[in-house]
Amino acid sequence: MTRVSVYSAALVTSVVATAMIIASIAAPNWVSYSVTTAQGETFEKHIGLQKSCSSLDAPACRDFPYPELCRAGEGRYFCSMWRTVGFMASLAAILCLAGLVGFAVILSGGKYKRETGWPFVVGMLSLVAVVEFVVISIAAYLFENDDQFTIPGWNLDFSWYLGTVSAALCLLAAAGLAVSAYLLPPEEGYEFLEDPLDA
Repeated sequence: MTRVSVYSAALVTSVVATAMIIASIAAPNWVSYSVTTAQGETFEKHIGLQKSCSSLDAPACRDFPYPELCRAGEGRYFCSMWRTVGFMASLAAILCLAGLVGFAVILSGGKYKRETGWPFVVGMLSLVAVVEFVVISIAAYLFENDDQFTIPGWNLDFSWYLGTVSAALCLLAAAGLAVSAYLLPPEEGYEFLEDPLDA
């Protein structure tokens, strides 16, 4: 039987995971490139799910993937996959927000809702974790196999790690709720009052 304290801990974890997903989508830091020249100048390029920012470009940030990148044969495959990553990351954020609504309904519904509502929240958190693991896996696959990242200096960056930690947090919250539902004893029910006639 899951208790308010267990739900509250899972809710806090879910809020943190949701914030991490949204931050990873917003920040252009999924894949980054940095190189320092012999003169000591550092050039950087950061690629996000929708934008690419570079110290060489003017303006510094522009939409990604670029139209010219998507015209070629292999570039078209990369663009499709990268857009899929962006779509799935947005889907994970929406699912996380739906999970937070589920938490609110269950926590405001009393003991019965807490006893019977945990499978929905566990399912939602598990689904978010699966979607996020697919997102970070596709991004890592593209990083390892696409020609544009073969030049030394490219690396997976902060947003990719945020997505990974967020997925792990969702999975841990789901596991904690499921385990507590089976292992914790039921909450205290009604307390019986002593019969004054028996005294």
